[in-house]
Amino acid sequence: MSLAPATLKTPGKVSSGSKIEWVKLSSVVLPLTVPVSDAKVFTGRQKPMTEVVFLFTEIRTADGAEGIGFSYSKRAGGPGQFAHAREIAAELLGEDANDIQRLWTKLTWAGASVGRSGLATQAIASMDIALWDLKAKRANLPLAKLLGAHRDSVRCYNTSGGFLHTPLEQVLENADATVANGIGGIKIKVGHPDSAVDLSRVAAVHERLNGSVPLMVDANQQWDRATAQRMGRILEEYNLAWIEEPLDAYDAEGHAALAASLDTPIATGEMLASVAEHWELIRHKAADIIQPDAPRIGGITQFLKLAALADHNGLDLAPHFAMEIHLHLAAAYPREPWVEHFDWLEPLFNERLETSHGRMHIPDRPGLGITLTDQARAWTVATAEFGGPHNSHY
Repeated sequence: MSLAPATLKTPGKVSSGSKIEWVKLSSVVLPLTVPVSDAKVFTGRQKPMTEVVFLFTEIRTADGAEGIGFSYSKRAGGPGQFAHAREIAAELLGEDANDIQRLWTKLTWAGASVGRSGLATQAIASMDIALWDLKAKRANLPLAKLLGAHRDSVRCYNTSGGFLHTPLEQVLENADATVANGIGGIKIKVGHPDSAVDLSRVAAVHERLNGSVPLMVDANQQWDRATAQRMGRILEEYNLAWIEEPLDAYDAEGHAALAASLDTPIATGEMLASVAEHWELIRHKAADIIQPDAPRIGGITQFLKLAALADHNGLDLAPHFAMEIHLHLAAAYPREPWVEHFDWLEPLFNERLETSHGRMHIPDRPGLGITLTDQARAWTVATAEFGGPHNSHY
């Protein structure tokens, strides 16, 4: 990422309508109905996940246009994202909401001492996404159309029905329901300390799908290189759409060796927190499918930079989580992508995304096309406002 001094010049006159007058931050705790466990729990590295903490940003300009964006954290980090956002959000006041890339740089410099990845850029992501939502709404276009969509729908697959805590029979029932709901692929979790458990679950789901639906597996970084190589060879017979996160997220060389030796595509990237970290995967040829998460890498501005690099290097795309954001970004990717279907976030939004014939359809609503439910407001544990009639923050 370049932060050359030329990008910091004083901007020109701000048009009266697009001037940012109000910013609101909200920390929202979404409880999960059932504690969730993947391989990281079974290897003892994490406890079951019981909630997801969201950082929502709402922005309003002088002409009354509004945008909303969000970031999130699982298990830990939510209060930290909110705290960092609260320290820098006032930097947006008085700025032209159209100058999104410049504002990303301004916000990064406002918190430069904590770096350009991780929690700091995740806090900025919520504001960046809100600015893109606002810009699309001002144009009266879905965000995908503002960016330049290649398609009106995107292949989608489900993850939430295949976690390791879920009994196999329930996984099979979930797979049936997923396909019936028009979702086009099934991903199940692997990485259990007993590889026989993984293989029996994969075999059972593969048989249930009868080869008619793409199947993916996700080890959540819990294999070492030898195990990943051995399991990858055994899994070749199932013609998987991909093996996800077989190794530690930062092991670019290990992923590259695995990708070169297996026919099954390797997918990874969701845990990385900057474009620079993803570039290490790309330059090492460590993935066939890259899986960035816009809220984790700094928002839509950074996602677009990464997408250009990924496309230039011939990679397929399957963004992680947050389908409400990633549907639009995947629709604007030149190569046919995938988007991940999670129903966890549905209590937060009044709207629903439509799926049919294996694809998720871009809504015709302007921007991201989402509004917060009363329940999301009720789950709010902290807020901070800047500008507006109260001109306060706390």
